[in-house]
Amino acid sequence: MPRQYQHLFFDLDRTLWDFDKSSLEAFEEIFKKHQLAAKGIDNPEKFHKKYSAHNRKLWNLYREGILEKNILRWKRFYLTLLDYDIDDKILAEKMGTDYVEISPRKVNLFPHVLETLEYLAPKYHLHLITNGFQEVQQVKIKVSGMDKYFEELITSEEAGVKKPDPRIFYYAFGKTGALADESLMIGDDYPVDIEGARQVGMDQVFFDPDGISNENNCTYKVDDLLSLCKIL
Repeated sequence: MPRQYQHLFFDLDRTLWDFDKSSLEAFEEIFKKHQLAAKGIDNPEKFHKKYSAHNRKLWNLYREGILEKNILRWKRFYLTLLDYDIDDKILAEKMGTDYVEISPRKVNLFPHVLETLEYLAPKYHLHLITNGFQEVQQVKIKVSGMDKYFEELITSEEAGVKKPDPRIFYYAFGKTGALADESLMIGDDYPVDIEGARQVGMDQVFFDPDGISNENNCTYKVDDLLSLCKIL
């Protein structure tokens, strides 16, 4: 018999928030502000692609507790600038500061996000659980209008550990009063969101908007958030 859910925990980036689209728009603004074309950088799209590769590697180190947040913020830009033979830490630091200020204000949500939240909010307790920087995530949910749907924002900085560490989920249970067997985790990152939730006894919804993942060991799998309205 299906569980009777009371609490729904959502990941934010790449689940509700179209992170890649917002990030590229932020890069286009930063590209113009710092006149990167005059420094020999051909276009913001290629720069963003190179940055994304560095960011993924550094973010994994940050998630594992190997790299500190204040280092991550500038080093991902510094390494990308080095790809263009630009050794300029000060510029990287300025770009890092600009990025965390600009990107959360470039509002791009996945299709049907607000419609889905509008449907779910009267029926369930909705919460966010994210590894993103706390000050950035708070801006995102406010400027996008999603803040009115969520009761709690649980961040890894607040919890002191990052998904998929079980302790962040237990922290979320304590903060919200939820129980694992009455909770559902919705996220796009299979090892972080789905496996993380499974290990504490939560059911999961794996959001795979491009339909390219072969991972099927989850309670539910969807490629459109509106499908949540059918599941629930």
